[in-house]
Amino acid sequence: MDPKQFARQLTEEGFDEVFDKTLPAKQYVDAHAHPFEVKALVTDGELTLGVAGQLTTYRAGEVFTMASGCEHTELYGDNGVSYVVGRKHF
Repeated sequence: MDPKQFARQLTEEGFDEVFDKTLPAKQYVDAHAHPFEVKALVTDGELTLGVAGQLTTYRAGEVFTMASGCEHTELYGDNGVSYVVGRKHF
């Protein structure tokens, strides 16, 4: 999916923050949660999310979602990760 089209879709779905984000290579973020819902399209690199003991890797062209309050870990790939992300605050 085209990143600009995805950003428009996020706005239409009620995400009140929509922006591009780039994170550094090989960084690990320990278990934490966010007070907002997330939906994102990976545009470059890869990201591995750990939720409830299960690791899932997302690569360019793939979409991931996360409910508000979902505890998770993050691991950014060998070349980091970039994505278009929407946040929906309640």
